[in-house]
Amino acid sequence: MFKACSPIIISALLGVSLAACSDYRIAMVPAEELAPIMSEANVEKIPTITAIGYAVVSSQPGKSVAQRRLMAIRAARMAAMRELAEQIHGLKVNGNTTVVDLMVNNDTFRGVVSGVIRGARTVRINPTGEDTYEIVLEIDRSTISQLMQSASRPS
Repeated sequence: MFKACSPIIISALLGVSLAACSDYRIAMVPAEELAPIMSEANVEKIPTITAIGYAVVSSQPGKSVAQRRLMAIRAARMAAMRELAEQIHGLKVNGNTTVVDLMVNNDTFRGVVSGVIRGARTVRINPTGEDTYEIVLEIDRSTISQLMQSASRPS
């Protein structure tokens, strides 16, 4: 049965079987030495989060065009903040479907975002078209990393 096996194959099989018996040791490194390495590695994995908010000037309350414009900028900022909160904290979705006579009679859903946003930076505020404002906000890696570290510290 083993007459056709060459010495090379036999030595390779012995090497594999002996490797399974070798002794591996795990070096224990104090956590204080790993902390700077881990925090640098984690910062590189954290993306910069960007959000865009829009608002229409003419639909805002206010007595003058200038007031409505400022309210549109504020509304666009809040829309961008909501998008940041959704990206960071997630979106809770509630749904309800009513079926009558094996046919969908009513299908509704609702999304709820809840969370605290800190450290968002305004990248730009632009009028887009004649009646709309756009705001771009971002939270960069270092800010997210600092927030994560402060949240993980015992109080």
